[in-house]
Amino acid sequence: MSRSKSKRPKPSSAPPREPASPASEVASESRMASPPAPESPSDTGTGAPAESGERAVHPEAGGGVVGTALRMWLAAYRVEVVLFLVSFAVLASFSSQRFLRQSEAPHFVYQAKAWLEGRLDLDPEVLPNLEDWACVREVAGKKVRCEGRLQPGDRWYVSFPSFPAVVMLPFVALHGYQFNDTSFGVIVGALAVALFFSLLRFLAKDGETERDRTENVGLALILAFGTLFFYAAIRGEVWFSAEVMGVAFTCLYVRNAVRAHRPVLAGLFFSMATLTRTPLLFAGLFFVLEALCPGPERRLAQLRELGSHWKPALRKLGLFALGAAPLALLAAAYNLYRFGSPGEFGHAFLYNNRVNVDIDRWGLFNLVYLPRNLRAAFLELPDISLNPLRLAYDPHGLSLLLTLPLLVFLVVPKLRPRLHWPLWLTLAVTALPGLFYQNDGYMQFGFRFSIDYTPYLLLLFAIGGWSLRNRAVQVAVVLGVLVNFWGAVAFRGYTELVRNW
Repeated sequence: MSRSKSKRPKPSSAPPREPASPASEVASESRMASPPAPESPSDTGTGAPAESGERAVHPEAGGGVVGTALRMWLAAYRVEVVLFLVSFAVLASFSSQRFLRQSEAPHFVYQAKAWLEGRLDLDPEVLPNLEDWACVREVAGKKVRCEGRLQPGDRWYVSFPSFPAVVMLPFVALHGYQFNDTSFGVIVGALAVALFFSLLRFLAKDGETERDRTENVGLALILAFGTLFFYAAIRGEVWFSAEVMGVAFTCLYVRNAVRAHRPVLAGLFFSMATLTRTPLLFAGLFFVLEALCPGPERRLAQLRELGSHWKPALRKLGLFALGAAPLALLAAAYNLYRFGSPGEFGHAFLYNNRVNVDIDRWGLFNLVYLPRNLRAAFLELPDISLNPLRLAYDPHGLSLLLTLPLLVFLVVPKLRPRLHWPLWLTLAVTALPGLFYQNDGYMQFGFRFSIDYTPYLLLLFAIGGWSLRNRAVQVAVVLGVLVNFWGAVAFRGYTELVRNW
């Protein structure tokens, strides 16, 4: 039995295990008649002792059972709460005037509203623009992309995986088409930062990293303000909203996939991530590797043992599939209804889009796209002019060596612990779709598709043994923060172009 499998603690003097993630607690606590026992100081993740008043609270003192449970939760997760509040304040500040208004690409809001109105397609009379929508026309019983003059029978859809619309659904029910996707994106971004810290804390608790609380806080803040996540989280807009939400679901997925200790939840969050950002489908490799080789022994030895001890691994893979299946089947049926294929999410039906020529000639993914995507990801540099002094970025991309300088330390890690190869392999397969994709991400500040696997990059640094107190590491962190501060301030995308800001 893996040492990560959770058990209900028996009454004893030993401290209970670390609390489950907030998302998994919702499922477990709903089946409990009373709140869990308070955790020991070592399990709160803060390192600070709990106050004596908190350990001796009676339900009738200060709000009853609900108040006691809330105080216990805040005590256990106060670092996450502080990180959320700090990240929210900074991201909202940099969002500036955008924060107060809906973006000019609120595709998921319109999808959610259409569902609430009882229709699967979108009302073309209310679309705010024609940017990156899918238009489907039936010709001789076959679904094709709309060309030329629009016809009454043409149907419009969001040309992206639709799970962000599911998340927005209750808020759109309250606010309708006016729901502010920009401020919502800031909230999700701040939540993703807190979830990433929670993931790091879990890995340290489970012995997968040697990072202390301070370094884990530092790594969470690097995700927030030292990567491309920074400028994406302050904008709203369909393209960036999905990237940011994908990071949040990735944190929840990895948290439950480590050692395959919660396969059903891992499958559920995996499906949510995939139906938010399609490339995250390939991140399912991480769970497979963890199910097959969960122990500290050499992987070849564990794989050889599968010949006689295959049932536990097969059971975990089956439960993972069970967790992922409901949403996956719904999405496949929805895609089949809209586009005639369970795996098509809409980009083959983009209406009047500049990329249609390439899609028609080479398809959505092709080796021919690799050179330009590699250039956008690694070779594009800022344009520096001295007379007059001017610093500009290429809207096709900016080298990851500038937007995430910590990359250089992943090439020469000081440690190669158990998770080294699972994370590297997951990173590689998740990055491949973006490198062979028909679009390099234009318009963007930096190669925005890298946000999909930025959590894996930072996890590799977390386990790699380099200290955040190392001078070279600190220089790289400062450079990354400065570059991404520039991106958060300088980037002008679709919303600014439409509003002429």
